[in-house]
Amino acid sequence: MDIDFQTPPVVNEEVVIAASDSVSEIAGMQHSGMPDHDYLATSAQITRETADIGVQTDLGMGEMTELLGLKTKSQNPDAVMMELFVQKVTSSDRNVKQYTGVPSKSILDGLFCVLDEASPNLKYWSGQGSAEEPYYQQNTQLKKSGPARKLSKFEEFILTLVRLRLAIFAFTLADIFGVSNARVSQIFTTWMNLMYHVFTPLLIWPSTPIIKKFLPKSFKCTYPNTVCIIDCTEFFIQKPRSPTAQSRTFSSYKHHNTYKALIGIMPSGAIIFVSNLWGGNTSDRYITKFSGFPDFVKPGHEIMADRGFLIRDLLLEKRAKLIIPPFTKKCNWGKGRRLL
Repeated sequence: MDIDFQTPPVVNEEVVIAASDSVSEIAGMQHSGMPDHDYLATSAQITRETADIGVQTDLGMGEMTELLGLKTKSQNPDAVMMELFVQKVTSSDRNVKQYTGVPSKSILDGLFCVLDEASPNLKYWSGQGSAEEPYYQQNTQLKKSGPARKLSKFEEFILTLVRLRLAIFAFTLADIFGVSNARVSQIFTTWMNLMYHVFTPLLIWPSTPIIKKFLPKSFKCTYPNTVCIIDCTEFFIQKPRSPTAQSRTFSSYKHHNTYKALIGIMPSGAIIFVSNLWGGNTSDRYITKFSGFPDFVKPGHEIMADRGFLIRDLLLEKRAKLIIPPFTKKCNWGKGRRLL
């Protein structure tokens, strides 16, 4: 049988057009993911729709409260920033030590509990007269007058320690905690006064037998009668507006306006004496003489200090001795001696 391969087969055009329309309709349904009939829906689609309905109906009160809290915080960015900062500071022992100077989170919580119990109704410091208990502290049934505090007591405590540790400017902390500059200064002054009154009685000058009991070996060999090591430390402050205050607080040693305090420690390292603050222009001798330190010195005591303390005569009046250890040792270069 002869076949003519050059002649194309006859095709009905109407059939071709109808078939193409059906294919397009099927492809459109597949792309939209919506079947033509309910019985064509897949099990995955049914499971997903059921899960969505379960999420909408089974949302408990706890989740609702959390969502409302997140919505409220999103409307108040200052509260979010403050909360994140406090969480960062207290997230680990390392962060607590870096930001506040306190060795660990547990010690930080312990210090706050002591301060909180010492003053449950803490009032902001606003001068010498503000130290008296107001009426709402005498009667616990009355609420504090004035606007409510924006920060909790623990957040104020963190603000104080961070500023004390890192010397951050007030306007920076005001932005972080969402309060005014004046409020930051007021919080800092209040908590510093509270810590002074609570922790000052803990600074106790120990007896001579206790000091010798914990004397390091290096002191037992060379300075066995040393009971205290003293030195003055300075804190940088902002330049005062008053010219008189500028001259009294300017330290020629630090080339900055500072406050100065006398610190005394046992040879073992425990702090046993802290003086009041003086202007950076005050000499070490003057601070030592009028800080009350000589009242703790007993006959036979040896006080160790550096070359800047010209107090030998003050200690001789107490029949005590001033120890100034050598600050140089031999070396093989230069003048043959170098600083320790």
